[in-house]
Amino acid sequence: MQNQKKTAFKLIMLFGLVSLFGDIGDEGARSVNGQYLKTLGANAAIVGLVAGLAEFLGYVVRLFSGYFADKIKAYWLFTFVGYGLLVSVPALSLTGIWQIAVIFIIMERLGKALRSPAKDTILSQATKQVGTGFGFAIAEVLDQIGAITGPLIFTVFFVFLGKGSKSLADYQHGYALLWAPLALVLLCIFFAYRAVPDPQVLESLVTKNQEPDKLSKVFWIYTVFTFVTTLGFANFALIGFHFKAKHLLTDAQIPLFYAIAMGVDAVAAIVIGKTYDIFKAKRGNEKAGLVTLIAIPVFSLFIPVLVFSSKFSLCLAGVIIWGIVMGAHETVMKSAIADLTPLKKRGTGYGIFNTAYGLAIFVSSAITGVLYEYSIPVVIILGIAVEIAAIPLFLIMRREVYH
Repeated sequence: MQNQKKTAFKLIMLFGLVSLFGDIGDEGARSVNGQYLKTLGANAAIVGLVAGLAEFLGYVVRLFSGYFADKIKAYWLFTFVGYGLLVSVPALSLTGIWQIAVIFIIMERLGKALRSPAKDTILSQATKQVGTGFGFAIAEVLDQIGAITGPLIFTVFFVFLGKGSKSLADYQHGYALLWAPLALVLLCIFFAYRAVPDPQVLESLVTKNQEPDKLSKVFWIYTVFTFVTTLGFANFALIGFHFKAKHLLTDAQIPLFYAIAMGVDAVAAIVIGKTYDIFKAKRGNEKAGLVTLIAIPVFSLFIPVLVFSSKFSLCLAGVIIWGIVMGAHETVMKSAIADLTPLKKRGTGYGIFNTAYGLAIFVSSAITGVLYEYSIPVVIILGIAVEIAAIPLFLIMRREVYH
């Protein structure tokens, strides 16, 4: 059993490194994509629509990739192909037309759609050996090291170039720096596969009870809750657009703020992940950790009024809270699927969950982008109202957990 825990921990660490190098690329790009599209001539409505559409397609495809990964047990194949599409990130350095840039942005999200249910399923099997909340938190911390490093690459690069707005060529040179982490991602996946080609064994040694064939009622309530609370969560592409459009931050400061959010995310992930496992252990109930999810709508209430303000200090506070919520999204939300779904339905469960999550991001980003052009106060009020609406859903879910 001890050897199995070591093997599980090794797999978690390797996937953490995969996420670390992957996030240097995709999170580095995401920290400047909004500003880059503006530099290419896109307006707020286009940025909001593109950000939302890319996220939506990147999540809705997970419904199918998760199902087929379960069906043919091709978790490693989907993982390799999905990470291979990260080539679209440094490829942004090769275009100067916003329509082409949009294609690459969407390709990156589609790659994530192909790999995520399979990768999360593999990772969930390993976390059963060490605690789902803690296991996902470890992976998230490494993930966030990359998520901090990527934006900082752009920050340092832009600072090196000097003051003033950055040109198209400046952004392209920044994207070109991301070819190196792409190679490291593929290398780490290869080592992970060689280390644990059949990760299902790690969970089967822990799970002794007969598992149900259907997804539970709590899973579906949880999915609706996820949809609503994510609907009120601001996309950073539009936040970055706001910072640049209102001249609140320089081109170098915007990715720095994103890096700060990712650092907060990493710390929050460990705290929330451990708290999630503690609730499970105290109650002797695999679903009991879901009560920690109340933090998501409560913290999210403050984000729109802060990030869409016109004061530097309030924007910074909003970005910090944004990072806390992201930590919960990436840790507890993923951990919950591992505890709410039987192994044979795990990829499908992640696919359904991620589709709901992506649909919420698409609708939110598209509507927010359009409303931003007319009235920022309306954007703020709508975001707050949606998060308030998520709280009754949490109470229903909590009652079902302890029923």
